[in-house]
Amino acid sequence: MLFRQLARHLVQKVASDPVARERAARMAVGVAKQAQQIAGKPDRAYAAGKAVRRALNKLNNS
Repeated sequence: MLFRQLARHLVQKVASDPVARERAARMAVGVAKQAQQIAGKPDRAYAAGKAVRRALNKLNNS
């Protein structure tokens, strides 16, 4: 339930704010590149875990 409310809020924010739309577009491109990189690895679970760890470290250090 909480995730659905968060997703709805994000979609409304992105739809109404041009700056947020730009950020969301850049983030989508980054996620797509990361997914493509993960898909090319032989151990995809390990690569996905490393990607999540990098994202969490980036959030914590910001």
